[in-house]
Formats: sequence, structure tokens, C-alpha cells
Amino acid sequence: MLDNAIVQTYDEGIAILTLNNPDRRNVLSMEVLEALQDTLLSISLDPDVHVVIIKSTGPVFSSGHDLKQLINGSMESQEMLFAACTGVMTSIRNLPQPVIAQVQGLATAAGCQLVATCDLAIASSDASFATPGVQIGLFCTTPGVAVSRAIGTKKTMEMLLTGQPISADDAVEVGLINRVVSAEDLEQSVLDFAKQICGTSSYTVTLGKQAFYKQLEMGISDAYQLAGETMGRNLQNQDAKEGISAFLEKRAPKWTN
Repeated sequence: MLDNAIVQTYDEGIAILTLNNPDRRNVLSMEVLEALQDTLLSISLDPDVHVVIIKSTGPVFSSGHDLKQLINGSMESQEMLFAACTGVMTSIRNLPQPVIAQVQGLATAAGCQLVATCDLAIASSDASFATPGVQIGLFCTTPGVAVSRAIGTKKTMEMLLTGQPISADDAVEVGLINRVVSAEDLEQSVLDFAKQICGTSSYTVTLGKQAFYKQLEMGISDAYQLAGETMGRNLQNQDAKEGISAFLEKRAPKWTN
């Protein structure tokens, strides 16, 4: 395991995970992916964590997979690496807590995949995003799974077929990220966003996140069926009763968690 591959800190219910290998452009090596997976599992079981932020040190958010591991590996080891990456992306999607990507600099290949997988993303104005594998003979097929679900077919294919980066402003326009802020304001903007979410009911957020992604894979009739059942479950929970009562009584709600 790479020492300090992931630096984990806390801030009032927010778990902050920092990719900490700037000298290697925060590559998502097998060691880093294993560290991320272990950390996400621990967070998923921690009721005191309400929001997760994924950020990095240095001028590059993440350059994606470690090409040295890929080019020197057997087909079996290569498939294991891609499976480990898929496991991390799936864990983020299945995590009870919302995950925010805090992006500075360049996010490429699996690094761009990581941004697309997070529930929310805020980037500095100097950030850019690319799936450049085609330029080195390795099509970014797995990153394309997440990116295409965030921004749609045509723009994803443009990124995959040309490998050219898009700016943070373009990334907002196509839906890859939520907001662009100045580099100086990035950290505080992400923290403010996370704290806003922390002010809501964790039960409600978890239930809603799970149902949202599940309904995306359904036809509209089944999606509405699931949504109605989910809202019914939500209404039976104490936090919904408290929230509605607080609204009607014009007071701040007191959540159970």
C-alpha cells in the first residue's frame, strides 16, 4: 500500500479525501485505488459523515491510470486494475453520502471518470477535462461509461475520438461539473456547498440519492413507481414529519441525524 496515498481529514461532518501524489500527477494506480476503496468502505459505515469531498494536491487533479502498471502488466493484471477502478466508481455511486469532486488543474482519463462519477463537482476556472487515450492508442472506454452518463453521447464521443481537453466553462455547459469558481475561492466554495448539504437530513439524502440513480436506469413508468414508493417511505420517517412540521410552524427543523 502506498503510504499517504489518500489523506483523510474531517470538518464538521464532512470527510475530505485528498489524492496526495502530485509528483506523479495523482495517478490512480492499483495502490491508490485500493486505498480509496478501503476509505470509502469505512466512510459508508460512519453515521457521523454526511458529505464526502474528493480533492488533490498539486497542479493536476488526476491523470488517470498509472500507464507504467498498464504497459508492463499481464492481461490478467490489467483487467484487475480496471476492475479495481470500476469498484471505486461503483462505491462512490452506492455510497450513502453525497460525494463532491473539488477539481483544480487537469483531470484526464480515469481522473475525468472520477469527476463524472461524483454526485457533484466544482472546478477552478483553470481546470480542464479530457479523455485522451486515443492519442496513445488506448481508447478511454471505461472513462466513457461515466462521462457519457454525465454529458450525453455526442460530446462524449468528441472527447473520446479527439482526446482534446475541454475547459471548465465548457464542462459546466455540457453538465460534467456544476460550477466554476476562481482558484482562490475553490476550497471555500466546495466547503460551503458541503455544509449546505450537511444542514439537511442524512436519512432523506441517502434515500433520495439511492432512488435517484436507480430510477435513471428504468423506464418512465417503473421510475415513477419507484419514486412514489420512495416518497411514501420518506414520509414515514421522523425527519420528514419533523421537517414538514418545522416548515408549517416557521422554525428550524431538528433532524435525527
